[in-house]
Amino acid sequence: MTRLWITLLLLLSACPAVQSQLPWETTQPKRELRAVWLTTLNGLDWPRTKANSSRTAEQQKAELCRMLDQLQACHINTIFLQTRIRGTVIYPSRLEPWDFCLTGTYDKSPGYDPLAFAIQEVHRRGMELHAWVVTIPVFKVEAAKQLGKRSLLYTHPELLRRHNGQYYLDPGLPGTADYLSAIISDFIDKYDIDGIHFDYMRYPENAKQFPDQQTYKKYGNGVPLATWRRNNITAIVRRLYREAKARKPWLVMSSSPVGKYRDVRRYSSRGWNAYNAVNQDAQGWLREGIQDVLFPMMYFTGDHFYPFAADWKEGSYGRFVAPGLGIYFLSPSERNWPLSEVTHQLHYLRQQELAGQAFFRARFLLDNHKGLYDYLRDQFYPYPALPPRYIWTDSIAPQPPTNFTEEALEGQMMRLRWESADATSQGGLRYNVYASKTLPVDTTAENLVAMLLPEPVYTYNRFTLLLNRLHLAVTAVDRSGNESAATPYP
Repeated sequence: MTRLWITLLLLLSACPAVQSQLPWETTQPKRELRAVWLTTLNGLDWPRTKANSSRTAEQQKAELCRMLDQLQACHINTIFLQTRIRGTVIYPSRLEPWDFCLTGTYDKSPGYDPLAFAIQEVHRRGMELHAWVVTIPVFKVEAAKQLGKRSLLYTHPELLRRHNGQYYLDPGLPGTADYLSAIISDFIDKYDIDGIHFDYMRYPENAKQFPDQQTYKKYGNGVPLATWRRNNITAIVRRLYREAKARKPWLVMSSSPVGKYRDVRRYSSRGWNAYNAVNQDAQGWLREGIQDVLFPMMYFTGDHFYPFAADWKEGSYGRFVAPGLGIYFLSPSERNWPLSEVTHQLHYLRQQELAGQAFFRARFLLDNHKGLYDYLRDQFYPYPALPPRYIWTDSIAPQPPTNFTEEALEGQMMRLRWESADATSQGGLRYNVYASKTLPVDTTAENLVAMLLPEPVYTYNRFTLLLNRLHLAVTAVDRSGNESAATPYP
């Protein structure tokens, strides 16, 4: 049994009479990953409206903006937007067809660039957008021919293997890494994304039946099958990580592995884990330094959750782990979990100082199942939080803002502008604004009034500031999360 799991048992046993309440309290940190998976597969989260005219395209955009407003209001700071779905995409690609979720028809443009629009709107709200890329699985067999001549079935049929009614890329073929590299390169330079999030970077379920016998015979070189497969997946991760970092060092590279890495002492994964069941050596990726964050899909409870969360923490090797929580199980149509199941997990992860958490998926959070949205907004996330610092990418803080100017707008509204000595910083700078009654301005989380502003400008109400006797200060933040000293204004 791991040390962190023992800690949890001690905390729970200390208060047996209040099991329905939180057995410990946690204080919100200034930095915490608060992510949500925004699923475009079949329009599960977005879009519900099909864009088949300029009017419906605007409705589709407005639908996304409403969701982002709600996520911002409960202080989510990271959006995983499903960008590559199943061999289809939601941006104009030279390699793969449009997904049907946008228009109801495969390979039909919605009349605008959804990825570019989403990035703009996410950044405008002070959040980060990570392109969620489904890697190894592609389309189902019955859908394959509907995708048109730009689908993998026509362009690279040699890379595909049919398994359980679906086509998959064969990770053992060198061409698979080449193809995924081309997919990433197709949008990495074109879009100002904050990260790339790999999903299903593994062999499929029932991997023993996966039809890669000929690939193994050609490339196995006498290595045991399971080891060879793990090496194949790791080699793809390594290549994509290094290529992305060479082009944009600040990009956050992450994955969502299976929720249990391996069996832990005294607790079995019961046959479902990353390492053995699907040949996914996710902790090895952290050890090698070829992932910045892991978001293991820990959609479990009790002994299936806490010992394995502790294991991820202890096997993080100085990188970040932010477990994914299966909040869809709160729904009565799923497993009808009580809210306390999720709140206990939230406080445990924070108490053990993991990097944060991610929620699967957006619709279940925004629909406020069991009051989770209200709980996050009012209690667990009372203030905004910055994403963590990726010090292995860059640990040097930028210079603070200078040369403030102010412009009067209508009524009591004022527009504040500033400059930065590091305006040419790789990837550009973003800005945080703090307001407190004390001088120097207190830059703790509760005083963060605007975060990750994409432009050096902030609009505020002068009367409100004077009435509350507040003082402003501005900091610069680089793309690795390093924050400058605060410059007060005035």
